[in-house]
Amino acid sequence: MTPNPAYIRALQESVRTAPYPALLGMTLADIAIDDCRIELELAERHLQPFGIVHGGVLATLIDTATFWAGFLRLPEDAGLVNVDLKLNYLKAVSRGRLRAEGRCLRPGRQISYTEASVFDEAGELIAHGTSTLMALPGKGLKLGLPKFLKDA
Repeated sequence: MTPNPAYIRALQESVRTAPYPALLGMTLADIAIDDCRIELELAERHLQPFGIVHGGVLATLIDTATFWAGFLRLPEDAGLVNVDLKLNYLKAVSRGRLRAEGRCLRPGRQISYTEASVFDEAGELIAHGTSTLMALPGKGLKLGLPKFLKDA
């Protein structure tokens, strides 16, 4: 299966312009079967009163990266929802660019299991988490493009 590049671009634009990712400034920088990369340039709006990134921002990055890591294997008409999210905060950060890398550890037709790690600009691990995802038949994204190219 080869992801359709036009579908990927439309998906990235859809994520970029969705209200919550736009509010935080998150982008779906890369997505492939079983993995993805989410990026976020930190700003003052991401900080809590002690001047470090709010844990909710890191949880959102992990939630988002685990979700998109499991997404491409779904049938075109199916959506996906995180059933649980478990994470650990490992290091405080207050500025720079964050990168969340998601990976699907066990894809399934109904239930998938994924993980994500958040790194700072220096490549140091900031947070790590896992998520169980459930497929939702009939709740797929309507991007008007096929998800995959027909392989010859």
